[in-house]
Amino acid sequence: MLVFVDESGDPGMKGKVGSSALFVVAAVIFFEDGDANKCDDAIAALKPECFKNANSEFKFNKCRRDFRCTFFSKVDKMDFLYVAFVFNKAKMYGPGFQFKSPFYKYACKLLFESAKPYLKEASVTIDGCGDRAFRQQLQAYLKAKINTQKETIKRVKLEASHSNNLLQLADMVCGAVARSYKSDKVNCGEYRQMIKGHELGVNVWPKM
Repeated sequence: MLVFVDESGDPGMKGKVGSSALFVVAAVIFFEDGDANKCDDAIAALKPECFKNANSEFKFNKCRRDFRCTFFSKVDKMDFLYVAFVFNKAKMYGPGFQFKSPFYKYACKLLFESAKPYLKEASVTIDGCGDRAFRQQLQAYLKAKINTQKETIKRVKLEASHSNNLLQLADMVCGAVARSYKSDKVNCGEYRQMIKGHELGVNVWPKM
């Protein structure tokens, strides 16, 4: 079982310059390696259609609308599921939320708690280039919090998204979920609707 995690927004708290109103984390789940490989190949095949440089990556916030629609139309045919957690930072209080690293780990914990019924011995890849110490801390933290009755998480690694098409899928999915809560955007729920059949659940905390 393979899981790919990415985020939208930033873990900085409200009131800080440039801080986003929402922080969203999403986990894309493949139950079979073959399904993951098929999706990886499909995304790779799309790149020459959308980009001049085949090494370019799909990032929701940098893609044109037509590229997003092409991407979601293609991956909608693939076998994956996803869960997401949306943090409404305007209603979050407490000293622990003032620091990015603890907030990020807590966000991942809530995400995996919501995904826990569907996971077993999952190999988790998270977008990021954090140092080895942070990766080890994150892996130990998640295993301690999530692997309470079974080995839900087998291993955790951090990897740069530009070299991983399935992390790019997680980015696009996370971006679609985040966009669906931005009512100021035209057709804000359009992209999320395109992959609705893959959605296991989206939690919002605290409630808006």
